[in-house]
Amino acid sequence: MNEQIPPRNAAPGLEPETVISVRDLRVQFGDREVLHGIDLDVGRGETLVILGGSGSGKSTLLRVLVGLQEPSGGHIHIRDVDLCRATPAELAAYRKTLGISFQGGALFNSMTVAENVALPLREHTSLEESTIQIMVRLKLEEVGLAGFEDYFPSQLSGGMRKRAAVARALAMDPEILFFDEPSAGLDPIIAAGIDQLILRLKEAFHMTVIVVTHELASAFLIADRMVLIEKGNIIASGPPAEFQASTHPRVRQFLDRVAEPEIEDELDYLQLLTETLGAGRRPRGSKVR
Repeated sequence: MNEQIPPRNAAPGLEPETVISVRDLRVQFGDREVLHGIDLDVGRGETLVILGGSGSGKSTLLRVLVGLQEPSGGHIHIRDVDLCRATPAELAAYRKTLGISFQGGALFNSMTVAENVALPLREHTSLEESTIQIMVRLKLEEVGLAGFEDYFPSQLSGGMRKRAAVARALAMDPEILFFDEPSAGLDPIIAAGIDQLILRLKEAFHMTVIVVTHELASAFLIADRMVLIEKGNIIASGPPAEFQASTHPRVRQFLDRVAEPEIEDELDYLQLLTETLGAGRRPRGSKVR
């Protein structure tokens, strides 16, 4: 399951153009290495979903890919630039080709929705203000927020804030769109709407999309290909159907949501503690934790 799989929209018999090529990527914090030699290719027009539990390294990988975290070693080739050895000017130019929707939206509360979306255009282009206003309106229409230009983030629901963040990520017409936990904190119906938005944007603009998530229902819906990271290593890679049919023990544990043995022991203890305290006694030989 570790071989690279062409995305669904690749022409039959043709290999997709590689947009991002990662080789032996390592990230270290102090004495602790959190990514251990990651190898990964992302094809043009592909939706790649990066899965993993808390502390697996998936968010660190995302930060490196968007140029917000300096790696300790390895290579990340995007066009003719190796991000691991890029100059500040090259990194700045690369970031202008990206759109990033952060987990919490990261909208500026003191700005209206329109001002949030317009910010990248005002910071990084010399467009006329009238043109910026037209582009902002178009981006908000694309995410279903037409008419909410003058609202502040605090006046929006969680799902609407996510959509506003996506509109801002689209402002510069990015080549690659990154999502960090797009469904986090949303109820299932609103989360499904965000999934449909991602699918619609990819279909309309043929962008390369990279999504970091732990939401399995979302991952299986939007992914062309999925990778599973565990303890800083990619342990599986393939299309959703291949993941679903996998017999790899760690893949099955993740997909079937099976707790680690030590977690199961702790849950058993807590259940016993609850039952015995309810009966007015402590488990024999137990200690208060």
